[in-house]
Amino acid sequence: MTINPLLINWDTPHQTAPFNEIKVEHYLPAIEISIQDAKKEIDAIITNTEKPTFQNTLEALELAGAKLSEIASLLYNQNSAETCDELQAVARDASPKLTEYSNYISLNEELFKKIKTVYDDRENLTLTPEQIYLLEHTYKNFVRRGAALRGNDKKKYSEISTELAKLSLKFGENVLAETNAFSLLVTDEKELSGLPEGVIEAAAQLAKSKEKEGWMFNLQFPSYYPFLQFADNRKLREEIYRASGSRAFKKNEFNNEEIIKQIVSLRLEMAKLLGFENYAHYVLEERMAQTPEKVNDFIQDLHKYSRPVAEKEYAEVEKLARKEGFHDAVERWDWAYYTEKLKAEKYGFNEEEVKPYFQLEKVQDGVFELAKRLYGLSFKVNKAIQVYHKDVSAYEVFDEDGSFLSVLYLDFFPREGKRGGAWSSDYRPQSNVNGNPIRPIITVVCNFTKPTESKPSLLNFREVETFLHEFGHALHAMLSNTSYPGLSGTNVFWDFVELPSQMMENWASQKEWLDLFAVHYKTGEKIPDDLIQKLIKSKNFLAGYASDRQISLGMNDMAWHTITEPVNAKVSDFEKNAMNDTELFPNIEGTCTSTAFSHIFGGGYAAGYYSYKWAEVLDADAFSVFKEKGIFDKKTATSFRKNILEKGGTQHPMELYVNFRGQEPKVDALLERSGLK
Repeated sequence: MTINPLLINWDTPHQTAPFNEIKVEHYLPAIEISIQDAKKEIDAIITNTEKPTFQNTLEALELAGAKLSEIASLLYNQNSAETCDELQAVARDASPKLTEYSNYISLNEELFKKIKTVYDDRENLTLTPEQIYLLEHTYKNFVRRGAALRGNDKKKYSEISTELAKLSLKFGENVLAETNAFSLLVTDEKELSGLPEGVIEAAAQLAKSKEKEGWMFNLQFPSYYPFLQFADNRKLREEIYRASGSRAFKKNEFNNEEIIKQIVSLRLEMAKLLGFENYAHYVLEERMAQTPEKVNDFIQDLHKYSRPVAEKEYAEVEKLARKEGFHDAVERWDWAYYTEKLKAEKYGFNEEEVKPYFQLEKVQDGVFELAKRLYGLSFKVNKAIQVYHKDVSAYEVFDEDGSFLSVLYLDFFPREGKRGGAWSSDYRPQSNVNGNPIRPIITVVCNFTKPTESKPSLLNFREVETFLHEFGHALHAMLSNTSYPGLSGTNVFWDFVELPSQMMENWASQKEWLDLFAVHYKTGEKIPDDLIQKLIKSKNFLAGYASDRQISLGMNDMAWHTITEPVNAKVSDFEKNAMNDTELFPNIEGTCTSTAFSHIFGGGYAAGYYSYKWAEVLDADAFSVFKEKGIFDKKTATSFRKNILEKGGTQHPMELYVNFRGQEPKVDALLERSGLK
């Protein structure tokens, strides 16, 4: 009998996954067996005849199902980064089984009774602050996940949560299918006018890989966005924009409109079952922002500052377009094209000028060096650690004293089996229960420009910021120093989770950091000071538009999740009404943001997309300390590490922030940094 590699203890470096041995058909049997084993561990807690204590109830619950969690993390990380039809089918089959197991815990009356016994006696227990926080957090989570429901309501909650898990998966599959379905093949070289040499070469390489003659462009960001930025052919810009904007909005099997309506209706029904007015009220109870009213006030306040600036920016772009001989309305497919020209006119450079100085390998060196200067970290590639794709590299991460901290996978380039965007997640969280230290296994996944036959991967400035952003999430997970996995790393309030990531982005426009690594990939010449100054000066280019764009997505998210009755309107009409105050462009029939808005319908940002702007307030305020003390100031970095990065979710985030900063954050630092005030 063949042993399922997912069900044994891995004899690999740091117990990393043996990717070379794992096959798609191993997942489902391993999940089914692990669910049964995990249920036995839960049952052992329930049938324990001793008086419920923190150790035999809360701690035992934290440790239960560890193997199942490991396998599920592996499955869903692979389904995001290197999927196929067979793996997607496994994820679809596994999802209701895992949801049923989750409900087996959260809806278990006997288990909840034991937790409540410990919770009610908490004033008399000798617990550490982290243990108290875990106890309160667990009790509240059980209530929020239906533990206090009775009879039919409990059954209904279980059905809703199972159905939501299926719909969320299907939503993401549809977006990926639609992204992969489109390609633009150019066979006339004249139609490449305006495109930089590197973009053209990458398009030729993509066409060749598909056994086509000519130049091919697709909807993956490194291909799609430069086409909008530089292609002189407006008709083709419109074609590729419409293809992106209509993903999962066409009348075909991948349409997401009904799925969205089902998701928001089920979320509303779940919230009402639990005693909340709507889903946003339910979500925000466990956020720094607390209520939809506070979120909407926050969004509107920023909109008040952003909108006038955005309108002025639009007028500037329109004026330049007129000067260039363009007399139609500036549409969405014109925006990147003319803003790139405006940037060149205002600041004397464009994105392509800086790319030769941002060779991916050098940027990676710069990011590693930043982590060394701030936190004393070092990174060592380990080829004995198996990876799931040839483009992935595995690193061992060590602390300043040489002790092992984490495994870090880096996965940079787009492929058909990888969803769009960039993210960081864990294969294994950090924990240290009863002196048994388990260090985390973390991944950073991006979709950067691939190397060509003549050029290495050269990043634009936004991609440099993206690398820093996801690396900030990774630092949060890698430097975690908590006892319990449920409170470690990025297991924090959702509107706090973006602080470490957005904080790291600040270094992208700091000359002292750029000077460490930014050299021309051909000549080795250091990035010129005047180019750095242009880059820094252009940092707030289109700040009003960018801010209002984020705000518009936050408005859309909040609108979907503050409904109090099911939505009968067309999805496109609903979102248009939600985002109308921020619109600068004419409406484009046949396109829709919501149908590909994976953050809120396929990810964890429902009623939480505002958190990007919320965290910008935090990071601008926090980085002001580094600006005052020095961008590599070790004392400030140590405080940020000790008070925020190491603490995970062991305290309320505002307490953690004040411990670092000495005061609550103020919006002024963000408005000043962005040039909005």
